[in-house]
Amino acid sequence: MEVTWWGHATCTIEDTGVRVLTDPLFARRFAHLRRRRGEVPPPEAAVADAVLISHLHSDHLHLPSLARLAPGSLLIVPRGAVGAVPRLRLLRRARGLRIAEVAPGDVVRVGEVLVRAVPALHDGRRLPVGPHRVPALGYVVEGEARTYFAGDTGLFDGMADAVGPVDVALLPVGGWGPNLGHHHLDAARAAQVLTLLEPRSAVPVHYGTYWPIGMDGVKPHEFHAPGDEFVRQAARVAPEVAVHRLGHGEHVRPEARR
Repeated sequence: MEVTWWGHATCTIEDTGVRVLTDPLFARRFAHLRRRRGEVPPPEAAVADAVLISHLHSDHLHLPSLARLAPGSLLIVPRGAVGAVPRLRLLRRARGLRIAEVAPGDVVRVGEVLVRAVPALHDGRRLPVGPHRVPALGYVVEGEARTYFAGDTGLFDGMADAVGPVDVALLPVGGWGPNLGHHHLDAARAAQVLTLLEPRSAVPVHYGTYWPIGMDGVKPHEFHAPGDEFVRQAARVAPEVAVHRLGHGEHVRPEARR
């Protein structure tokens, strides 16, 4: 089992011969954000058996990045996403993508791997406009290991029961601006998640990649510090968890389940 972090919330999970890609974002610049660290992922990063979309915000459901997927790729999205983002229908026709809409508790089999949708506490709308009707999700990818991809979420009641036992946790620890806003994890809250889920390993994601254009000097610690701060906080509250702070494009092979 291997995890590669490409930057932001984009990871490749390789397990039991299956490649799962999370929230692909393959852009040097989009909207008011630009990539400040790490190269744009190479073409092989877009190769996946299944692609998980956690919610509809454009840094997680990025249509130009989805257009780079191979024809026939399976796209797993929150239920209601196709109705809320009509261009997904165009991508389905133009690129031959297969789309599965899921809600918490739904399971999709991809080869020898099971992908289970779990709840997340986050605004799932397609901003800047759109009804609040499409829930944000996390996912548990279960093969040789059980890997939790949290997407974007805050702490919520019943989180451990909803997610279930996991071996590896891919947790957001920062954001793309000087303020995180509601329903996000920072480094300290992400470390609290470790005490709830008790994984064997954790990888911090969703930090240190994109930043608003023209704001390089505004709260730079919010860009640079979250990964190291998560390592520090995790060592304090969950010292039994092996934390792997990856660089962009780096990978790790966490221990599988006992």
